[in-house]
Amino acid sequence: MPRRALGADMKRRKFIALAGGAVAMPLVARAQQNERVRRLGVLQPFAKESPESARVAAFLQELQRLGWHRLPAIYAFRTFVADGGLISYGPDPIDPHRQAAGYVDRILKGEKPGDLPVQAPTKYELVINLKTAKALGITVPPALLAQANEVIE
Repeated sequence: MPRRALGADMKRRKFIALAGGAVAMPLVARAQQNERVRRLGVLQPFAKESPESARVAAFLQELQRLGWHRLPAIYAFRTFVADGGLISYGPDPIDPHRQAAGYVDRILKGEKPGDLPVQAPTKYELVINLKTAKALGITVPPALLAQANEVIE
């Protein structure tokens, strides 16, 4: 693995550990008050705006009606945080398009697509919604806020 990619991997791991600790801290505090910590994961292989997303929305709405989101969550894309999610950490949505233009350029200049290397994102962005954090009773550590690419207040 190239040195630059290894460094980015280490940064991602450090961030995930820091973000996980930030989200878990209030839950641990509540756990000390004899409440069980509950975790829920929803993986969806489709866009939020797709017709299939209505099933997940219905599931989440019913959880909310039953008294449960106010669960903190970390998402892969900024749009979820703009819509009220707590934190997103994922690939910069613009950078892969720049990389794709480079591929098109190389193909149009005669390189075979099968000979081109597979590339992974090189830029990641961290977005934090402080309004959501406040609603959930979560204090986001200043060190995490300092690393954010965007803070929604």
